[in-house]
Amino acid sequence: MPENVHVRHSGEGKAFWMLNGLYEVKASSDETNGAMTVMEMTVPEGMGPPPHTHPGTESVYVIEGTLRYHIAGETVEGGPGSFFHIPEGTLEWYEPTSTVRILITYTPGGIDKFFAEAGEPAQRRELPPQSDTPPDIDRLIEIAKRHGILMQPMPDA
Repeated sequence: MPENVHVRHSGEGKAFWMLNGLYEVKASSDETNGAMTVMEMTVPEGMGPPPHTHPGTESVYVIEGTLRYHIAGETVEGGPGSFFHIPEGTLEWYEPTSTVRILITYTPGGIDKFFAEAGEPAQRRELPPQSDTPPDIDRLIEIAKRHGILMQPMPDA
């Protein structure tokens, strides 16, 4: 197969547990010469990321489940088949309203390095055991900053 072709089957590649979710790398920045990072995420209800901006674009396709997406001050509901494209520098975050499985493409690549540092290697390709302690958002904000992501604490409900 040509050197620049990338193939990954289900269950292959790096996977991380973070925020009680499973984050699987489908195509890393290194595998795409920095062009993109593609990830499949399985995130339980109520466990989405804090508000943040990216140094590049983010395109999100909902495979299963439902979510509430907050994009630049607006809120949009999404379910299977929904697609969101978020330009660089747009403040956004999502709240799963059920366990959601999404496919995300980040351009340019590199965000996989954030997940490798912020998460822990997944022991299995399933959601991690539920944590009883809240996530350390200050730690995530600091790690995100090192990767060009500007992250904020969750807004008050």
